[in-house]
Amino acid sequence: MADEEVAPWDDIYSGKAEDFSGPVPWNIGEPQPEIAELIARGKFHSEVLDAGCGHAETSLHLAAQGYTVVGLDLSPTAIAAATRAAKDRNLASATFEVADISAFTGYDGRFSTIVDSTLFHSLPVDRRRSYLESVARAAASGASFYILVFEKGAFPEGEGPNAVTEDELRQAVAPFWNIDEVRPAFIHALQAPPEGSDIELDDKGRALLPAFLLSAHLPL
Repeated sequence: MADEEVAPWDDIYSGKAEDFSGPVPWNIGEPQPEIAELIARGKFHSEVLDAGCGHAETSLHLAAQGYTVVGLDLSPTAIAAATRAAKDRNLASATFEVADISAFTGYDGRFSTIVDSTLFHSLPVDRRRSYLESVARAAASGASFYILVFEKGAFPEGEGPNAVTEDELRQAVAPFWNIDEVRPAFIHALQAPPEGSDIELDDKGRALLPAFLLSAHLPL
């Protein structure tokens, strides 16, 4: 894990990044609603891997409901914040570790559910395959995998993260997982929509940005 790869994410989470004045846009203080709905519907089973957990509101929400969850992220600043939050909330079943999510080891066959809530589009395109190999290796037999990722077109051309088309998402994931569904979704973000855009806001004033929610599984 090279220092130059860690630094931009640490700068964002520590408030030092020039392009991110104010709150981290995807750190909304709760799980993304699309993911929260899956949890409420009983789609998650312990142990859970929160891939690219950031400040880990998904992990903390799961732990508060009794799930055992591990959050991994490249940013030491984010992992330190998540660890403090778990301690403050007395959530011993949530643990966190600094790791390169595209090349981590040590969890082979462990997780019954893996959740990627806004990580996939943050990866360099050439790291997608190694990332998917890593999470598949960490998955237990019959595990479920959920990816919430920006749809291409969510941002003006040449701006934003590495968003995907549905075909790109399917083609990346299919060699490693059995895909059950890819459906349109939204990522809720703490950012003002560009002037003149048709982006809507949710009931908390957060931008609703076009995304996909992929559901997949491994065979038993």
